Amino acid sequence: MQDWRYCTRPNLFHPCRRSLESLTSARRMSNNLLDDISHRRFNPLRGSWVLVSPHRANRPWQGQQEPPARIELPAYDPSCYLCPGNKRAQGQTNPKYENTFVFVNDYSAVKEEQEEYNPNDDSPSLASLLLKAEAVTGKCYVLTFSPHHNLTLADMSPSAILPIIHMWTKIYTAHLSPSSPLAKFASSTHLPPDAPSHHSTQPNQQFRWMQIFENKGAAMGCSNPHPHGQIWTTSSVPEEPAMELENLKKYNREQGGAHMLVDYAKMEREKCERVVYLNDTFMLLCPWWAVWPFEIMILPVKHIRSLVDLTSLEQMHLAEAIAETTRRYDNLFETSFPYSMGIHQAPLEGTDEEIECSSLHLHFYPPLLRSSTVRKFLVGYELLSEPQRDITPEQAADRLRKCGGELYRRKMS
Repeated sequence: MQDWRYCTRPNLFHPCRRSLESLTSARRMSNNLLDDISHRRFNPLRGSWVLVSPHRANRPWQGQQEPPARIELPAYDPSCYLCPGNKRAQGQTNPKYENTFVFVNDYSAVKEEQEEYNPNDDSPSLASLLLKAEAVTGKCYVLTFSPHHNLTLADMSPSAILPIIHMWTKIYTAHLSPSSPLAKFASSTHLPPDAPSHHSTQPNQQFRWMQIFENKGAAMGCSNPHPHGQIWTTSSVPEEPAMELENLKKYNREQGGAHMLVDYAKMEREKCERVVYLNDTFMLLCPWWAVWPFEIMILPVKHIRSLVDLTSLEQMHLAEAIAETTRRYDNLFETSFPYSMGIHQAPLEGTDEEIECSSLHLHFYPPLLRSSTVRKFLVGYELLSEPQRDITPEQAADRLRKCGGELYRRKMS
């Protein structure tokens, strides 16, 4: 297996055949100019633009600084509603689980059952044109990553992350439409009866979308430091993945059946400018169009539609990519690095074109900019005009490439 853990040392990363230090002079002449001038970059996945202002990175900062993340936590907290054996907010008791544990969110954002909403106003009024609404049903889950209260994904080995990927896949499979082309690739549409989450993952209706995500750190609104993520299923496809899916379909039609993210991964692998880590299945990179300072995408190097397409070996490769991402984040500023992470993949139910054009990928959106205490805000121009960033994705990737190896806090113990 080839990876980029040693990419800063020349000639040790074969797929790129060169390190940043040996990039061609043509690339240095063209793209180094973009390191100094303001410019816009296009995101074909969203059909949107981002303003890049690298010269602003040197401006003095006298604004808000985030306090250093607290990492001195016990392995078990009797007051934590996610620790094994503890009671949750509404009185249920968690089992004494050993790996992962999933349950229906006690405070779900959407309901599985609710009163039907059927507006009958078909008249051509201003209200019917401007005041539109539609009902959304769904089911929300919480998934703990570990029974240990004091761990994060950065602390966990790929083998310890693997059960999380297995559970993501099982829950996705349990909600997958039987008519989906993916159904025949799924090992089973139901979890085994003795699984701790069996009672939690059987929907009473067919939903369209499943959003798997994690908010890590108080800076990203996480209310509990116990390692966990969330899974929301909804009857409609939300705006962000819907935009991506439309652009993926358009690219596929216009490029003779090619897949945008496969082509993009191939191009990035050849250029080697924004890739941080690579194994046999997945690439970790700072995308050309990144909005957040150290934003990362995890992309497969071949066409993979969803989690159910992954082989056992490819699941391990995904676990390695997640471990590399989160560990490098923590090592960058030697802090427990906050982020929002999410998986985009094929919808649970869709047309053959929607399923086939979907590409499994992970987004990591971290807010930190200059240190463990200085974060980026999307405000002002970014809310009213378009997103803006200071350091370039190439500069961010260069810094993250140098943050591989052992997790910094293990060296301190």
